[in-house]
Amino acid sequence: MSKKHIIKSAGIIGFATVISRVLGFVRDIIIARFFGTARYAEAFVVAFRIPNMLRDLIGEGATNAAFVPVLSEYLVKKKEEFWELANVILNLLLITLSVISIIGVLAAPLIVRLIAPGFMDDPEKFAITVKLTRIMFPYVLLIGLAAYAMGVLNSLKHFSAPAFGPCLLNVAVIICAIIWGESVMGLASGVLIGGVLQLAVQIPVLYRKGFRFSFVKKLNHPAANKIGILLLPRILGSCMYQINLFINTIMASLSAIVGVGGVAALYYANRIFQFPLAIFGIAIAQAALPTMSREALETDSDSLKKTLSFSLRVINFIIVPASIGLMVLAVPITQALFERGKFDHYSTLITANALMFYSIGLFSYSGIKILVSCFYSLKDTLTPVKIAAASLLLNIILNLALMYPLKIGGLALSASVSGIFNFFALFYVLNKKIGDLGGLKILSSFLKVTLASAAMGLVSYVCAFNLGLNIFIVIFIAIASYIASAFVFDVKEAKEFLSWALKKR
Repeated sequence: MSKKHIIKSAGIIGFATVISRVLGFVRDIIIARFFGTARYAEAFVVAFRIPNMLRDLIGEGATNAAFVPVLSEYLVKKKEEFWELANVILNLLLITLSVISIIGVLAAPLIVRLIAPGFMDDPEKFAITVKLTRIMFPYVLLIGLAAYAMGVLNSLKHFSAPAFGPCLLNVAVIICAIIWGESVMGLASGVLIGGVLQLAVQIPVLYRKGFRFSFVKKLNHPAANKIGILLLPRILGSCMYQINLFINTIMASLSAIVGVGGVAALYYANRIFQFPLAIFGIAIAQAALPTMSREALETDSDSLKKTLSFSLRVINFIIVPASIGLMVLAVPITQALFERGKFDHYSTLITANALMFYSIGLFSYSGIKILVSCFYSLKDTLTPVKIAAASLLLNIILNLALMYPLKIGGLALSASVSGIFNFFALFYVLNKKIGDLGGLKILSSFLKVTLASAAMGLVSYVCAFNLGLNIFIVIFIAIASYIASAFVFDVKEAKEFLSWALKKR
């Protein structure tokens, strides 16, 4: 693939990601307006947890890591077997995901009891959650097939149709929610329709590329086994994160301890928290991975260490001010996004409380993406899983310790602290594995960025709470004050960014 094509494809994927995230916020604003953090909002969040988990497990990261390399190899070396292999994988997926979907529908009551035991104290909430789980579980099959289609198309160097698929899910949920109003069934139907659209938009492109579906007699294929081997470490790593979410959901469902509306509050707070992480943290990690993979092959690891150090410093330059901004402005941001309709001031306060504590760990989660990418470039997929498992254990212990005094904020703080532990453990192991990563340089940059961000936080607080300015004006002033403070505190990354911007002009 030419550099021009790579840049164009990356632009399409990046643009689609931003559009999807914006539509996701619109979707959540509508859900908040109609359902707030009350019974039906919590029922939907829990019911959608399992299908959404599978979307994360077999989403673009895992698909690109497993499907694309193997299919691309066949496309180059054994082109005549490419579509045969594609059909073998599809048949395996159809069987596996259909069985999972049927089990999920039948076992819905057990699933709800396991992931939201607190709902059993409210028979109506429990019953509606079970019903929603049964309606939405077939989404597992749809999203699995959509991920498969994306893998095949990406191996054929087609990116646009798969990239915009998630946008269609959000559009479907938005339209159905508006049509159905305060009936939570509208959200469930929107998820299913969105799943169909995500798959349907890719089928014509697949057909034009030469795909023809056929049942295969022999499901055992060496390339399919290879895909399984590549997929397993990514799934295990994602599982640690998903188990964390399940643990938090279980704890948040215990309303007698953490308060009413905890499940929905964590969901809304996490959606805000994930926005800068997805736009900047994941984007920088994806951009750095090819370079680090190439540098990992060199005998001298100096280039790899320089790339890693630079990536972490860039992440800190962008994410630390976002973290402090979210902490200081948690209440007005939540109000501006969600406080309307059924989402009352109580909902704002508990969501903002969770958001404030989540934001403490934002820099670490962004850094983890970079460090894990470096481990993958070194073909070490096991170490990040081991460290993630230790972080999971720490999160459970902290949940039990903090949920009583801090309520819903304790669960978010536990996630942040375990994320910070994960980051430093990864950094420590990687430092031992390939040598000095320039920790002092990274720390110096981090401290300067933190000071500049603290100055920005003070300006933001005064503008929002003393002067009572509109939140969007406050954010604009905050960005300007951060840039000015970065130059005052001699943040090198700010000067590099300005130099780059002037050259581009």
